[in-house]
Amino acid sequence: MSGKTACFAIAGLTLLGSISQTAAGGRAVECYEPVRTPAVYDTVYEDIMVSPPGQQIVDYDPPIYGTRERVVMTVPAQVQYEVVPAITRTIYRTVRVDGGGYSWEWRVIHGRRVLCKVWHKARYERVAETVVIQPERTRRVVVPAQYDSIAEEVLVRPEQRRVIDIPGAYQTVPRRVLVREGSSGWRRVHIPRHCRD
Repeated sequence: MSGKTACFAIAGLTLLGSISQTAAGGRAVECYEPVRTPAVYDTVYEDIMVSPPGQQIVDYDPPIYGTRERVVMTVPAQVQYEVVPAITRTIYRTVRVDGGGYSWEWRVIHGRRVLCKVWHKARYERVAETVVIQPERTRRVVVPAQYDSIAEEVLVRPEQRRVIDIPGAYQTVPRRVLVREGSSGWRRVHIPRHCRD
């Protein structure tokens, strides 16, 4: 095969998908070939968390409670008022109930009914009398408060716990990342001068 025939073969393969009437029988002026640049990837390593950090109780003592007695007021003090009756006493005294003196009376003397002037002595009687020694009054009375003893639960010792911190666990894993995307286009093909004719 001559050199000229080889040039035409190369140009024909380059433009195989788009053979035009000019390319079929004419002279090649410019030639291009499709090119594709592949994407470029790289591997990076990163730490990922396998388990998060936390805490763990390694020792625990429950709280301790006890009983304590306490005196509390159940009924508050009160003020009341009461009536104190009067204080009386009975005394006796002699009083004259009849002043005596003269009076006229009909009498029978020696069988004859006569009107006589009669002398009467004064008459006395013993009578009782109630006297007030101390009058009725109102007295202020303070009723003291009432207290009771009650038992109540109190905290003697709070709960005790020992906690340790557990750090998070990480693992290094590879990851494929895209550095540069692939591209496609056309690249001009150089045709030697002796192949153009």
